Amino acid sequence: MDSATVLALAREQGMRCYALSLDYGQRHLAELDAARRVAAALGAVAHEIVRLDLGRFGGSALTDPALAVPTDGRHGSGIPVTYVPARNTVMLSLALSWAEVLGARHLFYGANAVDYSGYPDCRPEYVAAFERLANLATKAAIEGQAIRVQAPIIALSKADIIRTGLRLGVDYAMTVSCYQADAQGRACGRCDACRIRAQGFADAGVPDTTRYQHAIGD
Repeated sequence: MDSATVLALAREQGMRCYALSLDYGQRHLAELDAARRVAAALGAVAHEIVRLDLGRFGGSALTDPALAVPTDGRHGSGIPVTYVPARNTVMLSLALSWAEVLGARHLFYGANAVDYSGYPDCRPEYVAAFERLANLATKAAIEGQAIRVQAPIIALSKADIIRTGLRLGVDYAMTVSCYQADAQGRACGRCDACRIRAQGFADAGVPDTTRYQHAIGD
C-alpha cells in the first residue's frame, strides 16, 4: 500500500520510475506478485526483483518459520518481532546501486513514521542519515550529482495515505500488506499489518477493498 502510493506520487512529479522489490525470504511472497501488478499498472519503466535471502540469518517472524507472526493486536514497548534486521538498509543500498547506474538522482522510499509498527528504519532520522550516506559513498555524488532520498508519506496517517493514493488512481485491491498472506494474496485479517491497513480504510471513510481469508479480528 505505502510503496504503491509513493510510486504514484513520484509519477505525479513527472518522474520516470524504476521499481525495485526484494525477495528476501519473506513468508508473504504474494507481495512480490502484487508488486509486479502495481509496477505495471502505475507505469514503471522497469521493475526488478532482486533475490537476497535474509532468511538465512533469521531473527524475524517474517523470515523464520520458528517465530510466529503476532496476531493478538497487542504491542509491547520494544521493536516487534516482525522487524527484519537491516532489511530497509539492504533494500535502499540496492536501490542506490541501480540508481547510480541509471543516472537517477532520486530514491523514493515508502517509509511511514505515523502508523508504523515501531521499526527504526522507518523514522525521518533514518531517511536523512541514508541520504547523507548516499552522498558520501557514490561516484555520482562526488562528481556533483547529489542524490535525494524522498519519503513523501513519512508523516501521513494511513487514512491520508489511502486518500492520496485514491486521488492518484491507485487500486489498493492489487496491493498486499499482510505479513502472512496466502498464495492467492488474501490477507489474514489478524496481523498488525492487516489491522493498521483496515483501520486506515475505516478512518478514511472508504470501502476496504482488501481480500481477506478471515474477517478482521476473528
